Amino acid sequence: MSVPAQRAERSGRRWSGRQWPVVAVVALGGVLGACGRYGASLIWTTPPGGFPWTTLLVNVIGCAVIGVFMAVISDIRSVHRLVRPFFGTGVLGGFTTFSTYAVDIERLVDAGRARTGVAYLGLTLLAALAAVWTAVWLTRRVLAWRQP
Repeated sequence: MSVPAQRAERSGRRWSGRQWPVVAVVALGGVLGACGRYGASLIWTTPPGGFPWTTLLVNVIGCAVIGVFMAVISDIRSVHRLVRPFFGTGVLGGFTTFSTYAVDIERLVDAGRARTGVAYLGLTLLAALAAVWTAVWLTRRVLAWRQP
């Protein structure tokens, strides 16, 4: 039995063909987001042992965008049921990267730059949270200002 079917069985729901469009849009969005991240890594390369600015910026930008997106779709817009999984889970999930963030920390530590690795760990967490919060706050202010 497949994992989704097992989860559905435990929750009392059955896996249905209705979920395939969600799976498809998440996959498509993930491809687009991952291509965007890969493009960013080609444009702004990180030298061996260097500070991973590209990963930091990609993750912070992704968090800011999800803040704007969630504020818009939760506060004013009713969107198609596939928009959130496509853009939020797919595109932004593919664009941002926790795994590269973890590998970057490991590389910094392995290169004898443990303090930099710990600083990067903390900076990413703080900057990502600040980006989401600020984006939601600003988006709500703009939306409130624009409404008559």
